[in-house]
Amino acid sequence: MTSVVVIGAGVAGLCIARTLLDRGAEVTLVDRHITPGPHACSWWAGGMLAPHCEGESAAEAVVRLGCEAADWWEAQTGAVVRRRGSLVVSPGRDKADLARFARLTSGHRAVTGPEISQLEPDLGTRFTRGLFFDTEAHLSPRAALAALRDSLAADGAKLVQEEADPEAHARKGLTIDCRGFAARDRLADLRGVKGEMMILSCPDVSLTRPVRVLHPRVPIYVVPRGDGLYMLGATMVEGQAGRHVTARAMLELLGTAYALNPAFGEAEVVEIGVDSRPAFPDNLPRIHRDGNLIRANGLYRHGFLLAPALARMVADLILHDKKPEVSDEIAA
Repeated sequence: MTSVVVIGAGVAGLCIARTLLDRGAEVTLVDRHITPGPHACSWWAGGMLAPHCEGESAAEAVVRLGCEAADWWEAQTGAVVRRRGSLVVSPGRDKADLARFARLTSGHRAVTGPEISQLEPDLGTRFTRGLFFDTEAHLSPRAALAALRDSLAADGAKLVQEEADPEAHARKGLTIDCRGFAARDRLADLRGVKGEMMILSCPDVSLTRPVRVLHPRVPIYVVPRGDGLYMLGATMVEGQAGRHVTARAMLELLGTAYALNPAFGEAEVVEIGVDSRPAFPDNLPRIHRDGNLIRANGLYRHGFLLAPALARMVADLILHDKKPEVSDEIAA
């Protein structure tokens, strides 16, 4: 039996550990915080399984590999996944932005004002045109992380809470470093891309799917979490995250929510989150093997979308000596 130590219990480490366990490996998962929480970048994720929408700014590989995500997460976490599609809208003055988004993406159909109101009645008649990506999905990241962690424990993986040194573990056996931005001490070209998000409580608004509002700087999205909770995200700022959200980000996020429905003006701010997404210069993940040590990192803003494909490739590398295909654009 193949024995593997996975260091890092964020979305990458959990998905890799789960995939290896499913393929018959003996898995030990090590993290200084073995229970998912706000210390991990993936705790603050949007949880949108929206590969076609990501095609607006991401490489073709993100769209192609991201199409694996919804089925994988549904198989592993069941009802955590919601297959309601994604809705993209823009204010009337930004018709050109919507046309550009449509041109750069696939898997959508144009919708008019009445169709938007039918899809999401609480948007009313505020938007006259949009795009509907009906095959996309979303999930609650925190519920998904907890479900993976619990299933690993129930199915025989060993969970160890400690500060781990990947090189020290690799001297003893096969080790996978999935520490995300913390691995910058070993990966010189790994950078942090700051993301800022908010969670609002607004029981007066009912949205059933992620809604992206095109914005001059970056699309801002609102994702329903259930029970009147909504996640607003997310900015992309080059550089390591500071401890607090910027005033501009707060204004943009809250302004977008208010534009969707003025009732968000009375919402309660439940949480504000700031963290650094780990990214390489091309914003694509990498798998690199040096003897017993494999580094899998660089999910950027596509953690939940690309982690299943990343896990599949790592397992293929370990169990079948199959290097990631060149066409996958994930470097081996």
